[in-house]
Amino acid sequence: MLKFYYHPTPNPMKVALFLAEAELPFELVPVDTAKGEQHELAFRALNPNGKVPAINDDGTVVFDSNAILLYLAEKTEKFLGNTEDRGELLSWLMFVASGLGPFSGQSVHFQRAAPEKIPYAQNRYLREAERHYDVLNTRLKGREFIVSDSFTIVDIATWAWVDRADLVLGMGRIREFSEVDRWFQAVNARPAVAHARMIGKDVEFKAQGDEASRRALYPSNYAATTSLLASKL
Repeated sequence: MLKFYYHPTPNPMKVALFLAEAELPFELVPVDTAKGEQHELAFRALNPNGKVPAINDDGTVVFDSNAILLYLAEKTEKFLGNTEDRGELLSWLMFVASGLGPFSGQSVHFQRAAPEKIPYAQNRYLREAERHYDVLNTRLKGREFIVSDSFTIVDIATWAWVDRADLVLGMGRIREFSEVDRWFQAVNARPAVAHARMIGKDVEFKAQGDEASRRALYPSNYAATTSLLASKL
């Protein structure tokens, strides 16, 4: 059975929604990133980058949320859209992977998690997140889905980050991007979303914010101890 290495953050939520939409059976393997479990040798053997999510599909290991979406979509032949739209599907998936996701994550980090306020960094990442929302907003004009005429892995990948719009942009600011808001409300109403949100609800993950969790989540900020982290866990 497919093993799904999970923490309730945007990138693993992409995979959670795919599994719920496709109704695929899986074994949930919680990875408490605030405790540093992503740095343990057993997990690093699956993903040398020490990030969630990852899957082990009867011996086939895939890490990176977007790679997992592609792998599962191709295996199940679901949520890939029309064949003639393959180029657009790959392009918009990478738009999320290299743009919307990272800039959203850094916007949240510098606004809420960084130990010191750096106005330049806060402005830089917030403005880039806004720019990506604007690009997406333009794309969605007159469209029900981001790519093709059906629900695809691009919608799944995008949903997981837009779901955190209040943290990324500020409370209620998604309404400034009316097409994105309309699209999000439609995706969010899909029955599989409710199922995806329930995944891992019975697991008690450590709260973030103390020094130990910061060292676990951002080990490269502690250069002197980074090389020792994995060996101690």
